Amino acid sequence: MGVVNVTPDSFSDGGEWFDPERAVKHGLELFHEGADIVDVGGESTRPGAQRVSLPEELRRVVPVIEALHREGVPVSVDTMRAEVAEAAVAAGARLVNDVSGGLADPGMPQVVAAAKVPYVVMHWRGHSHDMQTRAVYQDVVREVRDELNTRVDAVIAQGVDPSMIVLDPGLGFAKQPEHNWRLLAHLSGYAFPVLVGASRKRFLGRLLATPDGTPRAFDECDDATLAVTALAAAEGAWCVRVHKVRPNADAVRVAAAIRSARG
Repeated sequence: MGVVNVTPDSFSDGGEWFDPERAVKHGLELFHEGADIVDVGGESTRPGAQRVSLPEELRRVVPVIEALHREGVPVSVDTMRAEVAEAAVAAGARLVNDVSGGLADPGMPQVVAAAKVPYVVMHWRGHSHDMQTRAVYQDVVREVRDELNTRVDAVIAQGVDPSMIVLDPGLGFAKQPEHNWRLLAHLSGYAFPVLVGASRKRFLGRLLATPDGTPRAFDECDDATLAVTALAAAEGAWCVRVHKVRPNADAVRVAAAIRSARG
């Protein structure tokens, strides 16, 4: 899953693809580099980010999705709003990636159920402006799985087909670095396919910090992202969400070959 942030303030590439034409060009590049799906989002969910209005989010994502769909690119929409998801599916999106797992907008599960598209349900404890205050766990692996199971039960009760559900443990969302590492160490055992989104995230930069404690820059964490991708693929993750597609697609192929060789 290749990332196209149509935003001015995303954590690693804010503003780089804010222009619709540049966003479409980038989406096409990701597709030709091997992305199975291009994830288009119009609202930053970095820690501390403030929400954008519904009209602005629609203005950002719908033209990009329409243009990519016309070019034959499989597209997903990264949104927490039911109205944006509905418009995106009408524009050609084939999957809804909801970082709130239906908590931010109670109408989201019904929209997804009616659209009959895959639905990524991510572990989420609150909006970006204060989510890190909620990063308190006794057993992060158990609690994340329990809370995701609760969300799965809720969205199924609202009509979502269980065969369309994908889970995301929500790395970096109400998580401290040690929580992210624990979740990555326990990727197997989920009852549904798993999406892993570690690309360029802050916990990687902190791991690779300089001796004086300065975190590695976001766009200099792509090699570390590759390591996570290889691990996730080896553990059987359904998909990885990344900024750089070609090297990560290579890592997935290598992990798949090793898994196949195990018999």
